[in-house]
Amino acid sequence: MPQLPLRTPVLIGADANRTAAVVVPDPTGLPRLVWTGPAGPGLDPAQIAAVRGGGPHPDDDGADRTGVALLPEVSRLWLGRPGLAGYRPGGAPPATGRDWATAFLTTDLTGDAGGVRVEAADERAGLRLRTEIEAGAGGVLRTRHTLTNTGPGDYVVDHLEVVYPVADQVAEVLDLTGRWGRERSPQRHPVTDGLWLREGRAGRPHFDSPTVLVAGAAGFGFAHGLVHGLHVAWSGNSRYALERLPSGLSLLRGGELLLPGELVLAPGERYTTPWVLLAVSGDGLDGLAAQWHEHVRALPAHPRAPRPVVYNVWEATYFDHDLDRLTTLADLAAEVGVERFVLDDGWFGGRRDDTSGLGDWHVSPEVWPDGLGPLVERVTARGMQFGLWFEPEMVNPDSELFRAHPDWILSIGDRPPRRSRHQLVLDLGREEVREHLFARIDAVLGQYPVRFVKWDHNRVLADAGSTPRGDAPGVHEATLGFYALLDKLRAAHPDVEWESCASGGGRIDLGVLERVERCWTSDMTDALSRQLIQRWTGQLVPPEYLGSHVSAPVNHQTGRRLSLDFRAATAFFGSMGIEWDLTAADRQERARLAEWIAEHRRLRGLLHGGRVFRGDTTQPAVLTHGVVAPDASAAVVAYVQLDDQVHEPEPLRVPGLPAGRDYLARQLLPAPGAPPWRGDGLRCSGAVLRDVGLPAPPRRPETVTVVHLTAV
Repeated sequence: MPQLPLRTPVLIGADANRTAAVVVPDPTGLPRLVWTGPAGPGLDPAQIAAVRGGGPHPDDDGADRTGVALLPEVSRLWLGRPGLAGYRPGGAPPATGRDWATAFLTTDLTGDAGGVRVEAADERAGLRLRTEIEAGAGGVLRTRHTLTNTGPGDYVVDHLEVVYPVADQVAEVLDLTGRWGRERSPQRHPVTDGLWLREGRAGRPHFDSPTVLVAGAAGFGFAHGLVHGLHVAWSGNSRYALERLPSGLSLLRGGELLLPGELVLAPGERYTTPWVLLAVSGDGLDGLAAQWHEHVRALPAHPRAPRPVVYNVWEATYFDHDLDRLTTLADLAAEVGVERFVLDDGWFGGRRDDTSGLGDWHVSPEVWPDGLGPLVERVTARGMQFGLWFEPEMVNPDSELFRAHPDWILSIGDRPPRRSRHQLVLDLGREEVREHLFARIDAVLGQYPVRFVKWDHNRVLADAGSTPRGDAPGVHEATLGFYALLDKLRAAHPDVEWESCASGGGRIDLGVLERVERCWTSDMTDALSRQLIQRWTGQLVPPEYLGSHVSAPVNHQTGRRLSLDFRAATAFFGSMGIEWDLTAADRQERARLAEWIAEHRRLRGLLHGGRVFRGDTTQPAVLTHGVVAPDASAAVVAYVQLDDQVHEPEPLRVPGLPAGRDYLARQLLPAPGAPPWRGDGLRCSGAVLRDVGLPAPPRRPETVTVVHLTAV
């Protein structure tokens, strides 16, 4: 961080295509964040500060439209939700808490357009605060607080949150919700006075995670409207909120959700919040997504090699591991172009079904008398990488591990925790638990040339008391323990790539994306359902991370029958894979699948490196989406006809291409016997593609038309 003293307003994130913010020093307290918005020319921080005002008027209640202190405090007459809630236990009877109303004064303020660091103290309360605001990679802003207890006695932290003011014209809020097999479903409503609060209490983001909390101008869409989006980069419990005060001031805010008594700072101890990120765009939801995607692509863990096409055996074999059958599947997978073969649950300990063996991370001699070597050798001989499934944080009561260490689970005293999927949760906040898991997993990864680990997580952390902490909640420490274990394994095995799976898409956040190369988007493999799940997961995560697999003709979750072309085209844009028993596919089906995989491999540099767009279609039965190359030399777009409709399908419009440049349209892999598409071979300018669009494909439900546009 730069170390320049600040005495005047500063504009953070001044470069184009970024999110910007203006911070104003306040000699009477903490600096104020008076504006956030899209960066652009002519934004003078002194002028913005003058327009927005230097702080609340002396006659009001501390809440006006001129911004907010970096940590809102009741001592400043703030009547909204405070930024810090905490107290020091004890005091003269009948008092039970002290130092709950802080009054921080800035002791040091340094920074420039790249970021600001604030040091502050409340000597009476015995607390110090550091706040860091940075212009992050990709154009986003990110902020975090560090609170240190400098006083006598413990200090209990109930919450410590980051706040961002949003534009006056914000009128609607959008976030995501869901359930197992239907993650990240959008919900939207008008902004009203009060607090729109979303809490995640599953010990992971979970299926109903907001993922990104968006506040925008009325009627915003994918390609238009001013929008602000907030994300909490944390893989444990979290809070997202939009707050509007009676003054009209609106704030996005977020942080870790701390359970009662979970975080108690002893003298000298400190707590650092997760990074809370903000993106702002005048170009709608796709403008936000572009910033998030560029941010993720700048992370050190972002995969640099092309994303291998994956074959996961789960829906082909479940727990029935047979060497002959698996080697046949490996041969068929290689023939259709698969590059990574993943052995899922059931290879270890006494794991013959989901009731036993979880936690015993050694190859089962019963199922694999010769070890995994024969299968691994067959897989690698066919030119594929070998991958393996683990669920390190979980344990079955019927396991060697639990019988040896029943006290290692998260629980409340001697009360047996309720089982879910026949399993309990290990306390990864304990070093001895992490060391045991590291040794077992490290041994397996060292014995075989494993190049990919699917890391699963199938039980929520609800009644998660930690024995060493006297049954106090252990989710915070367990989340840090998960990070520590994964970081140590990554360092020990730098050639292994990692996938975040949590009963599907239950742990997708920027905290875990700093440590993995892939996410399992959802356990739902029905392609029709996947269309919307992938569409909205892409609001935060770029397509190269999103595991998208071709499932069986009759889907195992829904029983719905879908064509191979629809299933393959749905998987085409993501991290493509197969979740289908290929021994049940005939020669013609495997040949067609191989064609789709070959096209994906040919175009994945564009699919996984360009700017994503999603069309604002007027017909609910139609979805359009695509990817435009960074240099606008090409694009791949999809027209998805979900169902029949009354009106004729609308044109396929493609934004993001230079208006004066011409492009040739070619349909990829038209379905045999389907009516020809009128747009095939057309030459159109970027302006025509944007404003008029290509002809709509024939109106057939459950079809996808994929088009490759190349500059001419």
